[in-house]
Amino acid sequence: MATRIPEEIIESVRTSVNIADVVGQYVQLKKSGRNLFGLCPFHEEKTASFSVNEEKQIFHCFSCGRGGNVFKFLMELNDVSFPEAVIQVADDANITIPDTYKQVDQPNVDSDFARLIGLHENAAKLYHHVLMNTQVGEAALTYLHDRGLDDETIATFNIGFAPGDGLLKPLFEERKVDYQLLRSSGLFIESQDGQLRDRFTNRIMFTIRNASGKVIAFSGRILHKDPDSPKYLNSPETKIFHKSDTLFNFDLARKEIRKENAVVLFEGFMDVIAAYSAGVKNGIASMGTSLTTDQIGILQRVAETLYVSYDGDDAGQNATHRALSLIGEHSNMSLGVIQMPEGLDPDEYLRKYDAEHFRAVYEGAKETPVGFALRYLARGRNLNNQSEQLSYIEEVLKIVAGVPSPVEQDLYLNQLADRFQIDKASLKEQLSGLRQSKKTTVVPGEQQTGQMAPPLKQVEQEQPHFDRVERAERLLLHRMITDQNVWLHVTANQDFHFVHEHYQTLFFLAQGYKQTHPELQIAGFLDYVNDDDLQRQLINLTEQPVVSRDDMSDVDDCMHIIMNQAPVDETIRQKNLEMIEAKRLNNRDLQNQLTLELVALYKQKQDMRRA
Repeated sequence: MATRIPEEIIESVRTSVNIADVVGQYVQLKKSGRNLFGLCPFHEEKTASFSVNEEKQIFHCFSCGRGGNVFKFLMELNDVSFPEAVIQVADDANITIPDTYKQVDQPNVDSDFARLIGLHENAAKLYHHVLMNTQVGEAALTYLHDRGLDDETIATFNIGFAPGDGLLKPLFEERKVDYQLLRSSGLFIESQDGQLRDRFTNRIMFTIRNASGKVIAFSGRILHKDPDSPKYLNSPETKIFHKSDTLFNFDLARKEIRKENAVVLFEGFMDVIAAYSAGVKNGIASMGTSLTTDQIGILQRVAETLYVSYDGDDAGQNATHRALSLIGEHSNMSLGVIQMPEGLDPDEYLRKYDAEHFRAVYEGAKETPVGFALRYLARGRNLNNQSEQLSYIEEVLKIVAGVPSPVEQDLYLNQLADRFQIDKASLKEQLSGLRQSKKTTVVPGEQQTGQMAPPLKQVEQEQPHFDRVERAERLLLHRMITDQNVWLHVTANQDFHFVHEHYQTLFFLAQGYKQTHPELQIAGFLDYVNDDDLQRQLINLTEQPVVSRDDMSDVDDCMHIIMNQAPVDETIRQKNLEMIEAKRLNNRDLQNQLTLELVALYKQKQDMRRA
């Protein structure tokens, strides 16, 4: 049974890291004023509404309302428990936590999610063991070695082998794993009579991991050709695996993506692995033939530039064209294309040449979206035919006319003039006519080519409407938890209490927390609060700007409003309810009496405001 992580370890882990460093692994952050801003990882947006406050060590999205400290961020993002988030932050910061605290107590955690992760982690270990250490896996291991993968690379990507006789079912049955959990895991196929059998057999197994590096699915490549079986077989969608928002190798590539501020999109797993082994470590692949908008959103949050490096065959070039269009439509990333020479795919090129040649291509063979479009449009045309030449040149000029950079336009005009032996002045004249008639074609991503992506716009922070009493409560509570002198000044008045229940609850919790933490830190207090609604209230009120006075006059003003106006407001509310009932009963005398009382109460309230 797991032992609860002591509070002193939790606090040590939290204070040893900067939340901006952790969040920055998932979100591209830019300084604006006192905070850092980026695109929110919890919902799709093009305007930055997500902020990180390094001083308070908290995050907050002004659009969706989510917020918290570094642990809450990982809990929300990766759907993990609090102890798992603490352990992950500790691991990232190279802080040692005793193993007794790392044994997740399943009944107290999101059992299905954690247990499904556990099943996949165990399956991956078993598949890898079979590949590396058994006679059954020898043929698969030889195949991988022949493809240029050494044992270190195989271990890094946790590649394995699923034999033909079914490996997982007897193991999990022996461990008495719940039948319904096995059914929902995606690791098995269920027959009509309810019997389970291994989904993956006779396949080289590629592990699919989430952003935290946890195994959530598999893709199995058939070892021996079988006309009745697909070349690749993927896990079905499960509670832990959603194809549309999963990127192969994102967990390993993320650090390099941040360093380079660029990501390379490959077509297949082997391309990613080959590139990684050659030193190109910012590569990822989608979980299908095309990207999804969710995947584009993930990439846009961590990089300003994306290079598409698909296969050189017709299918790969068509996929490149689609990818550029989709990414350009759904992001403001700078785009480019990296094309392997000789029409080879990245994996083939590395096997034919070496890592040095491979890296040279990635460093020097980057093509703009317009450059790719010019080459793509030439495919399937007989450019020795004058009619097709003219058609091609007209299409190309429409694209060049949409390029905002005169220098880049000139580059493409030179290429056309040289290729077709045409006077450049004639091309410029036709280009000018196209621009005047607005017959241009804008290539996605080209408007940012050669430039940094435009600065992220920040969402306008909508200020919710609060009445005078609640404004005073929010200001006072903020001042109390950030200034010990204010705390002592307010708590010296034993008759004081907050009107709204959530502020009074936060006040009580702060009293308890300050018994062991006299210097209250927001990031630590958030863990102590341990309630989503109250955490949101706390973050919202601490994000408001505060202008304090040395003489405590602003504090006294707030206390006066809360202690004097609030009872009047409550009396007015009660009298209005009585008025509704008096009207229902058609009691004119009572209505007249209540009207006089309400007039007096509103006058009292107005006098208090003037005071």
